[in-house]
Amino acid sequence: MAIGDIGLTSSMRSNLMGLQNTSRLLASTEERLSTGKRVGTAVDNPANFFAAQGHNVRANLLTGLKDNISEAIQTVKAADSGIKGVLSTIEALRGIVTQARSAINDTVNSGTILAGSNAVDASGGFTGTAGLTGQYNRLVEQLNNLVTDSSYKGTSFLTSGSVTLTVNLNENATTKIVMSGFNSGASGLAISGCGTSLTVAATTGNITAKDLDSAAELNAIEATLNTAIATLQTKASELAANLSTLTTRQTFITDMVNTLAVGATKLTEADTNEEGANLLSLQTKQQLGTTALSISSQAEQGILRLF
Repeated sequence: MAIGDIGLTSSMRSNLMGLQNTSRLLASTEERLSTGKRVGTAVDNPANFFAAQGHNVRANLLTGLKDNISEAIQTVKAADSGIKGVLSTIEALRGIVTQARSAINDTVNSGTILAGSNAVDASGGFTGTAGLTGQYNRLVEQLNNLVTDSSYKGTSFLTSGSVTLTVNLNENATTKIVMSGFNSGASGLAISGCGTSLTVAATTGNITAKDLDSAAELNAIEATLNTAIATLQTKASELAANLSTLTTRQTFITDMVNTLAVGATKLTEADTNEEGANLLSLQTKQQLGTTALSISSQAEQGILRLF
């Protein structure tokens, strides 16, 4: 039906349009109250909508980075635990050297203590692989095993200097930290009896009883152990610095994600107090409009009574 087919008075048409506009505003207010947002689509406010969307996208990217940083932190912690274990093992090796110092002064039992046997070879050195010699070699084996087991998700900073881990610290990968590993096995630390690789010959250390039967030889072994401890302390300090950087970044990213989320919310959220007041005002306005339309209709009906 065309608009002109039914004649409405000017006051009735004005009241009707007012009611339609009030109904539209009521629907909008009710939607804001139900969703908690004053900007739900780009139509509501393009600038605020896309700005909030940009904040949310960046927050999601940073959240992904935080997960990677968490994994890197665990990898560093695994390496740190490994270093502590290696240091404890080296202290045990130092204990064996101390026992050997006492043994070489025991003219009766030194061979048994050092080699498990008092037998000597042609050069006069003790033969045998038991006693303190066997303990030393087995500790070297356990040291190497500990190093190979100090990995997290297949990555270990203690097995080789070629191991690297790159961690991006922002969503554009323009800031990052690159961490490198090192060989903290007996061979990497150049401990006496270490062999030439992380897994030494026969999987154990390779010193012989002849390497423990003089003060000079024991001094040389202890020197390698002291150097190994100093090296581990330096590497542990590097790991601690990396861990501090990663932890600081993790906290920073958490704060930044919260900042972005709050910023996005402030751009789009509705003021429920204001919208509640608007709802009451619009409901009152709707009631008044309905009353006005009724009055206009009654006025038109009064004209009919003249006929």
